[in-house]
Amino acid sequence: MAALAIIQSLNTSSYPIDIQRLKPKKMPEEPGPARNKFRSDFIVEIALIVAVAVYLVMAQGQVVGENLSFTVTGAALMALATYWTLHTIRDGLEVIALRLRPGK
Repeated sequence: MAALAIIQSLNTSSYPIDIQRLKPKKMPEEPGPARNKFRSDFIVEIALIVAVAVYLVMAQGQVVGENLSFTVTGAALMALATYWTLHTIRDGLEVIALRLRPGK
C-alpha cells in the first residue's frame, strides 16, 4: 500500500501513470486453457527454432553485413525467437503454478 501511495503522489506530473497497467494479470482458475495456450505457444516456438536453424545454415557462407537485407532478416528472426521463447517460458511457468496450486 505504501508503494501505491508513492505512485499516486508522483502522479501529479504531466505524465499520468496508469495504475491498472501496473497490476499483474490474474491466473485463470482452470488449468485447461493455460495448458492449451502453452501447447500452441510451444508449437510456434519449435517453428521459430527451425526457422533460425535454416537461416543459420543459409548464412554459413556469407559475411555479416555483406547483404544488408539478409542480415536484417536474420536479426529480426532472432529477436522474434528470443521474445517468443520468453513468452513461452512465462506460459509454461503459469501451467506449473496452476498444477502446483494447493487446494485444487
